[in-house]
Amino acid sequence: MKIPEFKYHPDPIKTGAFSQGEYRKCDCCNESTNIWYSEPFYTAKDGIECLCPNCIANGMAASKFDGEFQDPESTDRVSNPDKLDELIHRTPGYFGWQQEYWIAHCDDYCAFVGYVGWKELVDMGIDGQIEKNYDQNLNRFDIKDVKECMYNEGGMQGYLFRCLHCGEHFLYVDCD
Repeated sequence: MKIPEFKYHPDPIKTGAFSQGEYRKCDCCNESTNIWYSEPFYTAKDGIECLCPNCIANGMAASKFDGEFQDPESTDRVSNPDKLDELIHRTPGYFGWQQEYWIAHCDDYCAFVGYVGWKELVDMGIDGQIEKNYDQNLNRFDIKDVKECMYNEGGMQGYLFRCLHCGEHFLYVDCD
């Protein structure tokens, strides 16, 4: 199955937003799918365990279950409300330790690249860019502590974003 493109989450298979395996029935369209998304999905409805990529991309899942894939209060602000609508209603989210946060730059939401520790940033050669763009007010941690304590899949987790317009990288940090 080919999944639709998601502007703000370009590789949801790689990031683990979608699982693959045995066929399951999508709770939204009732079609069989071997690629599904289960959470984070904020809704008051119980029993939503499988959403196919198409129902997320076309907004049907958010509409049918009155749900959101990202808390709109946990995002940077952009001037165009259609961009927020696309992010929270038609973009798969990511898993955070506490509360996921979506970074914006150039008046648009950034693409979620994936989960990182400081080592991964150094290996990608973007550690200097991250230091330059690091927002301590958003992250609540000193960059020195992040460099020393942030490990992928560790107690301090990094979430990497890339601006869709200028290509700059940004980091959100969370702890368990």
